[in-house]
Amino acid sequence: MEHPENNAEYKGLVVNAGIEQPASVNPYLKNRPRRKKRELSVADYVDGIVKGNTTVLGQAVTLVESLKPGHQAVAQEVIEKCLPYAGNSVRVGISGVPGAGKSTSIDVFGLHVLEQYGGKLAVLAIDPSSERSKGSILGDKTRMEKLSVHPRSFIRPSPSAGSLGGVARKTRETIILCEAAGFDKIFVETVGVGQSETAVHSMVDFFLLIQLAGTGDELQGIKRGIMEMADGIVINKADGDNLERAKLAATQFRNALHLFPAPESGWTPQVLTYSGFYNLGVKEIWDMIYQYIDFVKANGYFGYRRNEQNKYWMYETINEQLRGSFYHNPKIEAMLPDCERQVLQGNLTSFAAAKSLLDAYFKD
Repeated sequence: MEHPENNAEYKGLVVNAGIEQPASVNPYLKNRPRRKKRELSVADYVDGIVKGNTTVLGQAVTLVESLKPGHQAVAQEVIEKCLPYAGNSVRVGISGVPGAGKSTSIDVFGLHVLEQYGGKLAVLAIDPSSERSKGSILGDKTRMEKLSVHPRSFIRPSPSAGSLGGVARKTRETIILCEAAGFDKIFVETVGVGQSETAVHSMVDFFLLIQLAGTGDELQGIKRGIMEMADGIVINKADGDNLERAKLAATQFRNALHLFPAPESGWTPQVLTYSGFYNLGVKEIWDMIYQYIDFVKANGYFGYRRNEQNKYWMYETINEQLRGSFYHNPKIEAMLPDCERQVLQGNLTSFAAAKSLLDAYFKD
């Protein structure tokens, strides 16, 4: 392009055209035929997973998380074929308020359990998604520095994408795939916002609640719903000046637990203190978890709990399939915008609009 500064009216001013720059992309690449990525068959997925191939396992998890109907059909077939190889792991749910040190603790817990007990560990982290952009940071791996590079670990963060029920179901299916791949220890880290805890509790054998001391009123952290689900409570950051406050918080939690009904398992939840940063008290936490597993296996509650979880997920799957069938029904898709508009304008109550939509769906 000619520079306007070279016009005759601008005396004494000359702008050189410059050197022509080469193309930023190699022109020879355009002529090279692109190699199409080979799509794996169901047998390829199952074979790779059973052999412990983490690359194939990661691809299978992506398939499970996909919303495409074609991907979902293949994923369900893979899961069904992996079921005979699943069920041989200890599943631990880890929850706690944001900032309690869940990811750091998982890094420490994971290294301890791999070094002391051997085997393989899978960490499934549910990461909160933005309500506005629907995006997730998926940064849990960055806080699990040692575990993320361990040869016998597999870390998979998943976005909650606004639907805790949906992501929880996919997490449960991912557990099956990980167990089939030979992972005998599985951690499920929750979002830590309250609603996800119930879903995670329904897919794990031991539910661990991480709390903090020295952040104000410790009793404020005692929420009955989550406390009743916990099989063990641990107070993090029990070190230095915070040690006495952590011990006091542990005493308060123990007293609070006495006010709740006895758990179905017959186990009395324990309250321990530890420091994830200084790796103090980690052995005691794992001793507690394995004591619990031995206890519930001996009294038959372990098998009963897993059967109840299977029943729970059957109903959850029915609910999700019905919801999907309703919203993807062509007649409903056509009616929804008009019903929504009438509700917003005040011409129709939300209950009447819902009834008309449901009536139209069931008449189909």
